[in-house]
Amino acid sequence: MDELMQTESIVLAPFEAHHVGGALALSRAAGWAHRREDWEMIRSLSEGRVALAGDRVVGTALMTPFGDTCSAINMIIVDESQRGRGVGRKLTTAVLELAGDRECRLTATNDGLPLYEKLGFVAKHQIVRHQGVVSDVVSAENADWVGPDALPAIKALDRTAFGADRDAVYNALAKEGRFAAIRKGDRIVAFAATRLFGKGEVVGPVAAESLEQARDLLAFILSGKKGRIVRVDIPEQTGLSSPLEDWGLPREGTVVAMVRGAAGQSKIPAVQTFCLASQAIG
Repeated sequence: MDELMQTESIVLAPFEAHHVGGALALSRAAGWAHRREDWEMIRSLSEGRVALAGDRVVGTALMTPFGDTCSAINMIIVDESQRGRGVGRKLTTAVLELAGDRECRLTATNDGLPLYEKLGFVAKHQIVRHQGVVSDVVSAENADWVGPDALPAIKALDRTAFGADRDAVYNALAKEGRFAAIRKGDRIVAFAATRLFGKGEVVGPVAAESLEQARDLLAFILSGKKGRIVRVDIPEQTGLSSPLEDWGLPREGTVVAMVRGAAGQSKIPAVQTFCLASQAIG
């Protein structure tokens, strides 16, 4: 797939750094919140394809690898003028080929579900986007900020919760934002990240042993963000919607988490993901 592919007057090519400006224009036209910095971060972690009409970017798709076993298919967008021509399917198929034998995960709108189901994806659960201006939040006393020395423990917890190696993602998150954690003795047992994103800030991922730990981490971080716009994406089943709404972050929409080629888990992990880093990378 490194060679160019022709779709009538549309050409698929590798997504390179100079395509970010065109991708940003596409996402703004579609109402996405992503900044240039958000695109640049995810592109730096990924391989991808762009659809080109001449020199103009009219479609994008990325594949973010998580080690050799798992990946996220993301940032799939097609210019409105090119929809209905099969461009989205060709972009998605191209990045699925980049994923190879890896399990593939993505989040889908209702409009995208039929395509992804045809490509072998199975719906798993709903992802809920909460966003708003943070109100008064009482901080939790069992959480605290941690520095770079905590990153190996945080990565290990995420591998347990997520089921794959996302070390590169966490190296990027450490450059972009901050981590908070809960300890038992000297051991980190739960963590949360926060960084700039879109029109404000995002909190996530959050991985914890329990709903109470996840709630405490969110309370700790949000207590310092009163009056700011914050986004949190959660699997619907986590039970965090109610406190998030109480803290000024109403439910704004949902997408469907889907998976293709999943190996399956024999048991529920001791640490679970309560909030996503983003809908794109889980």
